[in-house]
Amino acid sequence: MLKKTLIGLATIAAVGAAAPGAVYARDQIQIAGSSTVLPFATVVAEQFGKQTKHPAPVVESGGSSAGLKKFCEGVGPNYIDIADASRAIKDSEVKACHEAGVKGIIEVKFGYDGIVFASAVGHPNFKFTPKDIYLALAAEVPVNGKMVANPNKTWKDVNPAFPAQKITMYIPGEKHGTREVFEEKVLNTGCEEFDIIKKMDKDAQKKACMQIRKDGVAVDIDGDYTETLARIKSNPEGIGVFGLSFYEQNVDKIQVATVNGIKPNVETIGDGTYPVSRPLYFYVKKQHLGAIPGLKDYVTFFLSEDMIGDDGMLAEKGLIPAPEKQREQFRANWQAMKTID
Repeated sequence: MLKKTLIGLATIAAVGAAAPGAVYARDQIQIAGSSTVLPFATVVAEQFGKQTKHPAPVVESGGSSAGLKKFCEGVGPNYIDIADASRAIKDSEVKACHEAGVKGIIEVKFGYDGIVFASAVGHPNFKFTPKDIYLALAAEVPVNGKMVANPNKTWKDVNPAFPAQKITMYIPGEKHGTREVFEEKVLNTGCEEFDIIKKMDKDAQKKACMQIRKDGVAVDIDGDYTETLARIKSNPEGIGVFGLSFYEQNVDKIQVATVNGIKPNVETIGDGTYPVSRPLYFYVKKQHLGAIPGLKDYVTFFLSEDMIGDDGMLAEKGLIPAPEKQREQFRANWQAMKTID
């Protein structure tokens, strides 16, 4: 591994020092990661290829965790340049990067998205709270002052106001950043309403809040949102977890639930009233700047008003634009080449 890393570093150093007109080891930017960020990165890549002298970057999905893992594998033309993520990079991932020789990680925030719960059009719509989702999906739930294996089979078992419809939820697999946001902002928030859990020690609380039942009620989706949509098509009583942008592109097929009485949309996510929103990121390998042609230009292009502004192309695809002052700060941070390590 050390030998491979040193070769990669030497290659990047040679490429970075190449004279104008030199033949680069790779002339196409390579990106992987979040399925939530994928449609936005794809639009930017296509436009970058059309509007600049550089070829369109290669953009792949696979999930935030998978993308960051690839990002941290090493330095050089055989390793990706950018990792897209729907959550912030973890300390453990930064450590993995450093161990592989990847140093100088630049975090770029570019806007917001929300996590929504959607079901097939024409079927019962729901008004959820985090507590409802917790009681539906947790491996164990409080019953008569004790933690027991989750007995709830229908939504009516969870909440008397709901229909007696069998519980089936299609949730992001563990490699997806959406899964971690879902656990923290929905499951964890829901379980905190129970006194029996509040009295537990930290490890027991984590188990009670985050452990999801394994009896087929909760179905992990390792692919992207199109797979979740396909599952709902085959089982119209199922409920899927999506990003708002994907839902808005499929309103003819799925309907969205409220959370705490708030319907997710651009306004409620933008002002923070919808409780399950999150910022979107991508991470740039500073060691590849100047070595991979067009990498710096691509990030600058991505952060332009034409892309992330209120009337930008990404807003048309469902991105929730950050307030103007935040957008200015995003660009200032990028120009300063601020690293998180």
